[in-house]
Amino acid sequence: MAIPKRNPIFLSVIFVSLLAIASAKVFFEERFDEGWESRWVKSDWKKDENMAGEWNYTSGKWNGDPNDKGIQTSEDYRFYAISAEFPEVNNKDKTLVFQFSVKHEQKLDCGGGYMKLLSGDIDQKKFGGETPYSIMFGPDICGYSTKKVHAILTYNGTNHLIKKEVPCETDQLTHVYTFILRPDATYSILVDNVEKQTGSLYTDWDLLPPKKIKDPEAKKPEDWDDKEYIPDPEDKKPEGYDDIPKEIPDPDAKKPEDWDDEEDGEWTPSTIPNPEYKGPWNPKKIKNPNYKGKWKAPMIDNPDFKDDPDLYVFPSLKYVGIELWQVKSGTMFDNILVADDVEYAKKLAEETWGKQKDVSVSLYFEYIIYVHIYIFLSCFIHMRVILLAFAG
Repeated sequence: MAIPKRNPIFLSVIFVSLLAIASAKVFFEERFDEGWESRWVKSDWKKDENMAGEWNYTSGKWNGDPNDKGIQTSEDYRFYAISAEFPEVNNKDKTLVFQFSVKHEQKLDCGGGYMKLLSGDIDQKKFGGETPYSIMFGPDICGYSTKKVHAILTYNGTNHLIKKEVPCETDQLTHVYTFILRPDATYSILVDNVEKQTGSLYTDWDLLPPKKIKDPEAKKPEDWDDKEYIPDPEDKKPEGYDDIPKEIPDPDAKKPEDWDDEEDGEWTPSTIPNPEYKGPWNPKKIKNPNYKGKWKAPMIDNPDFKDDPDLYVFPSLKYVGIELWQVKSGTMFDNILVADDVEYAKKLAEETWGKQKDVSVSLYFEYIIYVHIYIFLSCFIHMRVILLAFAG
């Protein structure tokens, strides 16, 4: 029997695929299964002021799987701070993926759903708003003006907010937020496994001075014509144009019968706008044949720019944390991931949020209907009680 020949290209593809799977690494993954509290440290931040909020371990009011639980803020007007440690990570020459799911069951009016990656050693019991962090990422909602995804990177001790606008979801359902940082200093932000923004650390954050600047020595040439339109030299003012009065006597005005010229003076009719009057004359505009465009200073290399090949590197990532102020509680976090594998992150999102989203949406709308029925019946009963009281 003939032995089939193996395709060396096919074998190479398999080998590379297996190598990629083997080399992919998960630095931290939390699905909040049993025993999660042993991995997380609740901070005492704001505890002395009686302003530290408690976390609920729950699957929420509507969910696709009642056994899939997360942690949820449970008290209004409270500060929340909790963190977990993982083996120290240096993302040099690696892709860094930071992903988690958020659900605002309370219909958030103003507050955040972001998380932080922290470096070095910290006192987790004191973790709070003043604790330095390396990356802060996630949705932020406040009124009508703020509905965006924060992506803040710390560089040389300074926090830098992304300059691009990245819209976030504002409903009461679960959504997955993913931040991908690559060794070529490019990034992507995904919401529900869909890319919403991508670009470069060099252009979308002010981490470094710009590579190019306008030449401060450049001056606009004296003969530079930047007027796009000019008066038509052929256009002439019509004869008698200036003789047209702005107002004319009102033809419907009549001298009052009791008007006495000797006592009241000479009567003159009131005036009205003249429909023939067209305002001051101006020649029509034509395209300027000498127009050179708006002058711009030429760009030159910025002498203050110094490249940093490790711009994307966070050499000692060690903690993931949640630090929030909530006026109205009800925000839930789940399925937190820190890894170097984009495909694994997408797969995790599909295995959790993806499998449950349709059921969650259905249960959410059922919940809304029940709430409205309850409100209607409560109002009906209340009005009937009032009517019976008046009738009695």
